[in-house]
Amino acid sequence: MHVGPLYRTLRDRFRKAGLATPELDARILVGYAAGIPPSNVVICEDLVATGEVRRRALAYSEARLEGWPVGRILGMREFYGLEFRLNDATLEPRPDTEILVDVILERSPTNRGFRFVDVGTGTGAIAIALLNERPAWIGVATDISEQALICAKHNAQRHMVHDRLLVARSDFCSAVSQGLDCLVSNPPYIRTNVVNELDPEVRKFDPVAALDGGADGLDAYRAILAHSARVLRKNGRVAFEIGFDQEAAVAHLLREASFLDVETIYDLAGKPRVITGLIAK
Repeated sequence: MHVGPLYRTLRDRFRKAGLATPELDARILVGYAAGIPPSNVVICEDLVATGEVRRRALAYSEARLEGWPVGRILGMREFYGLEFRLNDATLEPRPDTEILVDVILERSPTNRGFRFVDVGTGTGAIAIALLNERPAWIGVATDISEQALICAKHNAQRHMVHDRLLVARSDFCSAVSQGLDCLVSNPPYIRTNVVNELDPEVRKFDPVAALDGGADGLDAYRAILAHSARVLRKNGRVAFEIGFDQEAAVAHLLREASFLDVETIYDLAGKPRVITGLIAK
């Protein structure tokens, strides 16, 4: 068998099962099984798929049909053009969060010495993407989970930014020093009573601690902002990912914590995705 027919076999199985993105899922899984970029699967369809490649691709297919997300099957997820290893303690980074990276890059100087903290780093995706784009920056990445930090350290080494990223175990910002230029976070923001209603691919595979934001979904924002005046220098920036219905509530929390120029950035669907502001102290 060749790569092309193998791809079409998986694609047709996924279509029949009613998966949302059968073509994309099949390309990614066959590409990883064959050791070629998923974007090249179609143009490499005459490449011979060895017995091992076929076995691997069909095993991936079975897992996908059983409800496993593609990223969890591979133990890997792409974010901001980089591949990140996952583990059971990390949230799977998603394309919407790339807006958070864009916001920081577009609103911050490129100069040497710019320092930021990524709170609740998980895989390290946000911090590592920022450092990859800005070779003069220095970052701190915190998480309460030791297993998540192990994953973040591996990813930092993989992308050769480990010498500019300090990884530290901390409950939000409690272990973070003062005088930073920026605080960024994609915190848990799902209301507790909504967690069990999430898509099974999220509910069953992402850690609850990275999803559950308390009764009103705002617990993590409050905890982080309680440290913001200490952590940030004057006119330092905070940037959060937010839920689709949290714009007003989080904006209110920022203003209560003495942030000015509070701004909301919307995703391609027109939903509020990121909120940012500058601390006035």
